[in-house]
Amino acid sequence: MELVRIRRALHQIPEIGFQEVKTQAYLMDIISQFPQERIELVKWRTGLAVKVRGDNPTKLIGWRTDMDALAIMEETELEFQSQHPGFMHACGHDIHMTIAIGLLHKLIDEPIQDDVVILFQPAEEGPGGALPFREWLKTDKPDFLPDCIYALHIAPELPVGTVGTRSGLLFANTSELFIDLHGKGGHAAFPHLTEDMAIAAASMLMQLQTVVSRNVNPMDSAVLTIGKLSAGTVQNIIAEHARLEGTIRTLTSESMSQVKQRIEAICRAVEQANNCQVHIDYGSSYLEVKNDETLAENFLRYASQVKGIQAMQSDAAMTGEDFGYFTEQIPGVMFWAGVSSAYGLHHSKLNPDEQVLELMPDFLHGFFLKS
Repeated sequence: MELVRIRRALHQIPEIGFQEVKTQAYLMDIISQFPQERIELVKWRTGLAVKVRGDNPTKLIGWRTDMDALAIMEETELEFQSQHPGFMHACGHDIHMTIAIGLLHKLIDEPIQDDVVILFQPAEEGPGGALPFREWLKTDKPDFLPDCIYALHIAPELPVGTVGTRSGLLFANTSELFIDLHGKGGHAAFPHLTEDMAIAAASMLMQLQTVVSRNVNPMDSAVLTIGKLSAGTVQNIIAEHARLEGTIRTLTSESMSQVKQRIEAICRAVEQANNCQVHIDYGSSYLEVKNDETLAENFLRYASQVKGIQAMQSDAAMTGEDFGYFTEQIPGVMFWAGVSSAYGLHHSKLNPDEQVLELMPDFLHGFFLKS
């Protein structure tokens, strides 16, 4: 298969969550060129599920790939760079989809014993596609709901051929955080007649820094980052509105609840102290990704025996991934796959090594053959 050509075509049409219309159409066109005797394809919103019949199935193995891109202006200067200005596959989902296509082709050409369903899932970056996709499979297409499920994520810092994972917690609970403050604006010369939201937001920003340091058990771990603060319009008008945007990451659901409770308490105090109204929006929230212990150990054992593959134990990370909604109810494993990029995830110059496209489908086919 011309996997490089497919990847580059996907790279040129990045689309954000639940807008992957061109991406879905392109994938369906590629799949339509495969022999159809063993496969069944169904659409879900802007995603796809493709089931491949095995020779003597005893279970249904799932493989999940994400499809969406990020709102980032690409700066790679590649000859096949994004044709959608302001959008880019800066998290490697074009690589993920192409590996899934390569695996699908391999499973059709060289069937294994078990059935395999490949889930092309939209909206991983937001607002979150895994949970509604899982629920749709359960209610509308239960024969496509896998008994176990696997996925990968590219790792720019690792060389091609390296795969890494661990039993138990791999990725954190995550939640977006948006806080809007509404007061009373006015002329900069008459601050006593206003309720200044720039001051209120600055005070809130400082107080939020105590949420983790003074409320989360030091033996636990959490992150609360405010990445953006905006207030006002021009220099001589006191700000009537301010907005803080950030992210929360925790290793347990309990810690996530605790952090949110403290954020809400601080917001109520800021309202009282500054005579304003505060609104909190948690945006997209994702569960932690917990790998099944037995499946993860089997995966690493197999990987360590494959020529050209370097298996490693990974550390848990504060990365967010909605694959956790699959592993919440289905035994599964997510792993890192090295792609040797000088620039990291969500960077405008991310440039994965395309050698991974030839390596991973064969590796996964062999793993499923022996699973």
